[in-house]
Amino acid sequence: MVKRKLEKNFNFQKDNMYNLKFSKFLKSGVHFGHSTSKWNPKINHYLLMQKKGIHIIDLYKTKKKIYSSCLFLKKITASGKIVLFVGTKEQAKKIIAYYANNINERWIGGLLTNFSTIRESIYKMNMIKQNKYSGLYNLISKKERLLISRLYTKLKKNLGSVRNLNFIPDCIVIIDINKEQAAVKEALKLGIPIVGIVDTNSDPEKMNFPIPANDDNSKSINLILYYIANAIESGVHLYLSNKKNTHVLVNQQY
Repeated sequence: MVKRKLEKNFNFQKDNMYNLKFSKFLKSGVHFGHSTSKWNPKINHYLLMQKKGIHIIDLYKTKKKIYSSCLFLKKITASGKIVLFVGTKEQAKKIIAYYANNINERWIGGLLTNFSTIRESIYKMNMIKQNKYSGLYNLISKKERLLISRLYTKLKKNLGSVRNLNFIPDCIVIIDINKEQAAVKEALKLGIPIVGIVDTNSDPEKMNFPIPANDDNSKSINLILYYIANAIESGVHLYLSNKKNTHVLVNQQY
């Protein structure tokens, strides 16, 4: 069980800085959970009612959790920290690809727990690409080019989505924690905070910042990631602004 100590520092407030409207939640089907037969008892705190054999999620609590998650993500990105998005289910792939650097095909085993080895493979992939465009390919035989090309294709398929990941992420955002159990397990092992969309068949206690919501509907996923991406963008903007101002101050001192 994960004790959500982090979340206590990012409590819901009454202002509407992220324009979290119930009408948008309803229109996107955020409140629709799974059938009652697929219920995880640990999600009970976030449920409002049952209707026609379906659990209905309490949208007030969803709103509260989105808000606290956004505040956390904005704060850590404002300090220059890295957030990785993970979602390999069909409903999430294109949405995640639109919003951020991501893993949307499959989780790479050991990405977090064996990052140094993964990073070496990423470096190799990037070097192959660099050598190809620099003309070095012309100095080797056709057979060698074919072997290297096959290696690059394999590396790109497995690691292309994290080719710019130079450090272990400071937080991961997960869509469907049941499907992404490997990512959850690695993050928990390393103590990396998790912001996760948790449907009614999920265990919210594994998340530092659980967001109770429909994780099967693309409209629901898109709406939640829209809020999250905006919070991250605000944090990154603050980080870059502060970095620029610090650079100016340092130059003025000299």
